[in-house]
Amino acid sequence: MTTTAITVDGLTVHRGKHPVLHSLGFTIPEGSVAGLLGPSGSGKTTLIRALVGVQIIKSGTITVLGDPAGSPSLRGTVRYVTQDASVYDDLTIAENVQYFASLYGCSSDDVAHAIDAVHLDHLPGSRLVRDLSGGQRTRVTLACALVGAPRILVLDEPTVGLDPVLREDLWTMFHQLADAGTTILVASHVMDEARRCDRLLFLRDGHLIADDTPAAIRRTTSQDDLEDAFLALAHRD
Repeated sequence: MTTTAITVDGLTVHRGKHPVLHSLGFTIPEGSVAGLLGPSGSGKTTLIRALVGVQIIKSGTITVLGDPAGSPSLRGTVRYVTQDASVYDDLTIAENVQYFASLYGCSSDDVAHAIDAVHLDHLPGSRLVRDLSGGQRTRVTLACALVGAPRILVLDEPTVGLDPVLREDLWTMFHQLADAGTTILVASHVMDEARRCDRLLFLRDGHLIADDTPAAIRRTTSQDDLEDAFLALAHRD
């Protein structure tokens, strides 16, 4: 039996008097990789902020692991990785991960496991983050988010600016984490990444225009390419 990690029902968000998200409703199964896709300005980041409990909502409900989004009980189990690397340049790799481990009450073993999970264990832990490449900085950010084995990982455009090889490595890691039970939501505007997800949420102008598997979306739109499928869905309204 599949367990639901996230349930959204009638979610509406306004910015001032203007609606940003329009009565969204969907579920995300536990241990899956869900893709949140749509063009810039479609409401992806606003939705992510709502899911992690830092966005004021107009109406509707968001339930995460059985509790309302943003509940104190979720602080150690839900992690949010922003588009920009959220690490300290003047600290080493290990010090960055140790800092976040201290916030979550995690052990030194948890630190080592997180660094190993993002395949940075071959680098000296004493290396300063400012001396790392962009891809390595992204991995350090992920290690900070993974310390203590969160149950839900929310990533906002995690592969922007990365080379194809590193993008492939990260997606392999996302699926390994999901296979181990972590629920992952990846926001992206890159349609090529949609095929890597177990389930897709397509946003356009704050409306959810698709919520299904990649294969089902291609089938219902009679399109072989997911970008063409998205365009077909967008032009239906």
